[in-house]
Amino acid sequence: MTVFSALVLASKSASRRAMLDAVGVAYRCVPANIDERALEANLQDTTAHATALALAEAKALAVSQSCPGELVLGSDSLVVVDGRRFDKPVDRDNAAEHLRFFSGRMMELHSAAALAQDGQIVWQAADCARLQVRPLSEEFIGWYLQQEWPAVSGCVGVFRIEALGPHLFATIEGDQFTVLGMPLLSVLDALRQYGGIPA
Repeated sequence: MTVFSALVLASKSASRRAMLDAVGVAYRCVPANIDERALEANLQDTTAHATALALAEAKALAVSQSCPGELVLGSDSLVVVDGRRFDKPVDRDNAAEHLRFFSGRMMELHSAAALAQDGQIVWQAADCARLQVRPLSEEFIGWYLQQEWPAVSGCVGVFRIEALGPHLFATIEGDQFTVLGMPLLSVLDALRQYGGIPA
């Protein structure tokens, strides 16, 4: 069994840091410097599940190159609505456009995670949650973004489920951690396998 002193999180995501903090996993942040949009462009013909995994792996591998011997966690989330993939909004107007498109539709949120060590992927997993967006009025969208922008500027799906995000949805099917942006239970199981936390 490989033993590591601390986990390296290849992300600056506040929600992923909060999840690891809440469950007492020691880590340090080294955000991955990769061109996610370029990678996605090369993966247009793959499923959303596979794309989320590929992005999580790319982040973990990029940081692993500069962290020899350490276990690096990469994670990514991807939203699909009516077959269309959505990235983080580029500005507030774009966020409003996303919300108008989501209105009354089913959102699929794919969250993936991967562990790399010494430049090799040693583990990966992905999960999907289904969120039914209720009909959203222009008045609501304006109010919502007045409250949540720019906090949701870095959020795929334009929501923080731990903040005002629940206002968007009629129902949610799936694991709460997947909705937060990382399949945490699977990650914890992998960390137990690699000796990072007690089994």
